[in-house]
Amino acid sequence: MLSKKTQYALKALGYLAAKYGQGPVLISEISMKKKIPIKFLETILLELKQNGVLDSKKGKGGGYFLINHPKKTTLARAIRLVGGPIALIPCVSLNFYEKCQDCDEATCGLYKAMAQTRDATLKILEKKTLAELMDAE
Repeated sequence: MLSKKTQYALKALGYLAAKYGQGPVLISEISMKKKIPIKFLETILLELKQNGVLDSKKGKGGGYFLINHPKKTTLARAIRLVGGPIALIPCVSLNFYEKCQDCDEATCGLYKAMAQTRDATLKILEKKTLAELMDAE
C-alpha cells in the first residue's frame, strides 16, 4: 500500500505535470488544489528537488516546477524516491534488498509469489509516467 506521503507526492507531481511549461507553481496553490497539508508538502517537494525531479525559483513568480517533461519521469522512480521500495517484502526488493533471516529464498513460496508480484507491478510502473497523473478535466 502506498503511504500517505507517497500519495501526496504523486498528487503534487500530477498537478505540476499539468502545469509543465507554464512556470513555477506556488506551494500554497498545490496545497489548496490537491488538499495536501502545506508543511507536509514542503518536505515532500524539497525531497523531490534534492533527488533531481523538481527545481524551484525563489522570489516573485517563484515556486516549484518539473525539471523534465512529465513523460520522462516514471511512476516507479517517483515512488522509490519518496516512498521507498515497490516490493511488498524486503527480500524481493531490487533497490532496497534485505535478506530474510528466517527463510531460504531458493525454496520459499512467499518469496516466489512476491517476486512475481513485484515484476508485474514494475512492468506497469516503469511504463507509466507523471503525465498520466494529471487529472481529467
